[in-house]
Amino acid sequence: VQLQASGGGLVQPGGSLRLSCAASGFTTDDYAIGWFRQAPGQEREGVACIRSGNGQTYYSTAVKGRFTISRDNAKNPVYLQMNNLEPEDTAVYYCAGDQDPICHSAYPTLPPYSDWGQGTQVTVSS
Repeated sequence: VQLQASGGGLVQPGGSLRLSCAASGFTTDDYAIGWFRQAPGQEREGVACIRSGNGQTYYSTAVKGRFTISRDNAKNPVYLQMNNLEPEDTAVYYCAGDQDPICHSAYPTLPPYSDWGQGTQVTVSS
């Protein structure tokens, strides 16, 4: 599995960014792709995920209502639209995938995935 994240940058509070994750190499049609983030001195946390088989999504409490994960079809990247960004959203964002479709809205938190791409820095600052 290969995952390539892009789209990070510097944005002012209240602004928006869209991250992209190009994913390939999954051996079935039902798998999960997620976004995780890690701020300096903090543990990595799951932000959002999408299940390829049925479109099920998950959002962490911290981003629900502000971030949207989406994908048009299996050939297109997975996007993370981030709106109303806050300084607390500053982190390195990682795209990750798992052949096991570990993604459900009922999860209290997102478990770690097996395959990882490189991170992209998101900085929210005035």
